[in-house]
Amino acid sequence: MNNSASLVYDLDGVEHRFDGHLALRCSGLQVARGSIVGIRGPNGAGKSTLLSIMSFLMPPTSGTVLFCGEPGRSGDVRLRRQSVLMPQDPALLRRRVEANVLYGLKARGIRNPDAAAQALERVGLDPGRYMRRWWWQLSGGEARRVALAARLALEPVALLLDEPTAGLDPESAEMVRRAVLEDRERRGLTVVAVSHDREWLDSLCDQMYRLAPKTGIEKMPQEGAACEP
Repeated sequence: MNNSASLVYDLDGVEHRFDGHLALRCSGLQVARGSIVGIRGPNGAGKSTLLSIMSFLMPPTSGTVLFCGEPGRSGDVRLRRQSVLMPQDPALLRRRVEANVLYGLKARGIRNPDAAAQALERVGLDPGRYMRRWWWQLSGGEARRVALAARLALEPVALLLDEPTAGLDPESAEMVRRAVLEDRERRGLTVVAVSHDREWLDSLCDQMYRLAPKTGIEKMPQEGAACEP
C-alpha cells in the first residue's frame, strides 16, 4: 500500500452515470507521485470519463477523488491548474504557435518569455522554425506536439493524456514519449495516459491498468516499463 503522502491521486469507489446508465466504474486507483500510469480498455469502458473526473472537469456520480491528499472538487480552478488534461483532439487557438504555447501561462498571470522556446524544444520542434508559424501551417502531428508543449509549459503536478498518439506518425509518437519521460526525469511529473496503442503505452508506463465497463479497473502485470527517454 502506498503512503498517502506519496500519492497524487487516490480514487475510491468512483462511479459515473449518464441518464442513469453506468458509464464508469473505478473502485480503486492510486497514482504515486512521479509515476507514469497507463490505462487500457475497450471503447465504452469510461476511459475519457475517468480522465475528465481526474482533471476536475466533472464530478463523479459517487465515490471520492483525493488529489495530493485533499478532496478534489469539480471546477476547482486551483486543482485544475495542477492537473492538466490533453484531450484526444486538442484544439489550437487561431494564433501563432508561440501565442498558443504561452496562452495558459498568461491566463495564470505568469510572464516567462523563454517558456515557449523551451517547451517547443521539449517536444522536438525547433523554436526558430515554429515559433512564428500560424496554427493552420502545422501538420496534425505538429499541432498535437504544440498542444503538448503548451501543457508542459504550465509545469503541472499531473498530466492526463487521452489518446496522445492518435493519428501520429511513428516519429511524432516517439517525440511525445520522450517529452513526457524527460519532464518526469527533470521535475517529477506524474502522468496518466489512455491509449489504444499498446506498444507505445508499454514503452512509456511504469504501471498498467485495464478498465472494463462492468468490472471496473484492475492492475495488469507489467511486460516492460520505460525508464529511459
